[in-house]
Amino acid sequence: MPTAAIRQIDKKSLDHPDEIRSLPKLRVEIVKLADHTLMRARFEPGWRWSEHLKPTVGAQSCEVQHVGYLISGQLATRMNDGTEFTFRPGDFVVIPPGHDGWVVGDEPAVFLDFVGGEQYGRR
Repeated sequence: MPTAAIRQIDKKSLDHPDEIRSLPKLRVEIVKLADHTLMRARFEPGWRWSEHLKPTVGAQSCEVQHVGYLISGQLATRMNDGTEFTFRPGDFVVIPPGHDGWVVGDEPAVFLDFVGGEQYGRR
């Protein structure tokens, strides 16, 4: 049940993001509507969270929850407990905090995240 009633339709486009974060081998575009945030992330080949974001974030693993959809490319995730999986275009995923992630192959991966964008890539 929503906490506040929505009284009007609103829209924004990722073609004109509210915020852009340029990180090593990663471009993050953010749009915000009311209390919702959508993130589009473009991960370049060779990107790995533990190598490219860990120094910026300062944590041992990614502590952001992701609920998202992979548009293109392939991404892999390894949870802190060792569980590992790869997802491909068309996959809808929920990834809990406590993981590493990386691009699989030579194609950029484009991922929409419906919950993790507010804090992704920040200390």
